[in-house]
Amino acid sequence: MADVGRTTSGHEPIDWSEFEAVLFDLDGVLTPTADVHETAWKTMFDEFLDARGGNEESDREFTTDDYLTFVDGKPRFDGVRSFLASRRITLHTGHISDDPGNETVCALGNRKNQLFADVLRRDGIVA
Repeated sequence: MADVGRTTSGHEPIDWSEFEAVLFDLDGVLTPTADVHETAWKTMFDEFLDARGGNEESDREFTTDDYLTFVDGKPRFDGVRSFLASRRITLHTGHISDDPGNETVCALGNRKNQLFADVLRRDGIVA
């Protein structure tokens, strides 16, 4: 028998009267934004890797497997760090306000967001 005042998951019930609004993360549920995110990540990382030049294993293109393994489901800057670490690339973290570019983890993450927004503005999204 469940504890009185607890949900079946064991958590305290939420008093919804304390909130004016609720935002659920439905990214990829109501809209197919997961594909747009993956495309933005690929574009950003492929630009970054291409700019580095060279023929090392670490310079190969960003793949769907890379996206699913190192980026998907992580906060943006953690995804950048995770992928770079997989290629043995280290960058300074920088600052969340860094301009989009290749110089820091934050700059790369901000470039990805810029690419994502560009696609939404250009192509829109269908629910």
